[in-house]
Amino acid sequence: MRLMFVYWAFENQGSGLIIQGYCQAAKALGHEIAVYGRPNAKIPLNYSLDIESADAVVFVFEWTTQLLQGDALDLVRLVNKIPRRRRVILDGDGNYNDLMEVEGDYNHRSAAEAQQWIAICDSLSDKICQPTLSPLRRTVRPFLFYSYNPAWERPLLASPKEFSMIYVGHSKFRWRPMLAILRSIEPIRSQLGRIALLGYGWTGLPEWAVPMRLESAYYSDLAFLRKLDVEMLEPVPFEHVIDWMSKANINPVITRPTFRALRLVTPRFFETFAADTIPIFNLDPEHVAQIYGPEGAELALSDNGGAMFLDILSRPAHYAGLSHSIRRHLASHHSQLVRLKELIEIIES
Repeated sequence: MRLMFVYWAFENQGSGLIIQGYCQAAKALGHEIAVYGRPNAKIPLNYSLDIESADAVVFVFEWTTQLLQGDALDLVRLVNKIPRRRRVILDGDGNYNDLMEVEGDYNHRSAAEAQQWIAICDSLSDKICQPTLSPLRRTVRPFLFYSYNPAWERPLLASPKEFSMIYVGHSKFRWRPMLAILRSIEPIRSQLGRIALLGYGWTGLPEWAVPMRLESAYYSDLAFLRKLDVEMLEPVPFEHVIDWMSKANINPVITRPTFRALRLVTPRFFETFAADTIPIFNLDPEHVAQIYGPEGAELALSDNGGAMFLDILSRPAHYAGLSHSIRRHLASHHSQLVRLKELIEIIES
């Protein structure tokens, strides 16, 4: 089977590494996945505009339902060639829901925008999937598109670390969960080494924030970050994310308030475990265990987060063993080989 992914790709954010993994999984299973578009040297994906040979199309909608390559004419070409029953939508940010607002985060600016998103998806497919095990809408299928690839794995405890903690990701609607992490380590800051945040928005608004009316989304307290001597570094291409995470003893896995409410998974839920680091989760222990198995709950941030940080740093072998066990669970239950088989079942259902 030849699948065409329709996705607005970025060099240093989004799901590029995940989609690369799906392309490799497809080859291993005797299939092919291409990404609709023209080659881009900065974003190394398997691009193609050959919709004629595609057997199905998967729309990966995150921040927009528009197409990167072309727009209306390309969309007409896609839907005219691929019958409706063989089109799938992955609603990555949980936007196929009514308007919702959680702790300053929102999925749409208005009810009208929410209904427009829903109408566009409904016009394209009856198979709407979201990366959560508990969708709000009865007609939405749970499908954890964001997934794990054992080929990403770096050896654990491979080298001394430059940083005590790194977070690789942008600040969009993530200041509050990041603040919870930083507050937990504030009392023990002097016992930690370097801390860094890599991504857009930590030092100020990215250039697109004002024209897109996203000023509040990219808020961060620069004075507090400087007080804790947090380094703010440039974003890195998606192919280097795991290597950068491997530079630190600990990497927090945080998520937007709306994502947390919807229990959505993101690429970072799976990429972090492949790095030579220990993930910690600012999530409900029950949710962590649901994804990673019962052992995963030990990595949920405790009420005494500072003590948890120090325990990880003082018992690296224990936490490395825990991570090894969770890696096996992810490879067995959440790999892209497993997910691709599920996706093909959805297409053929």
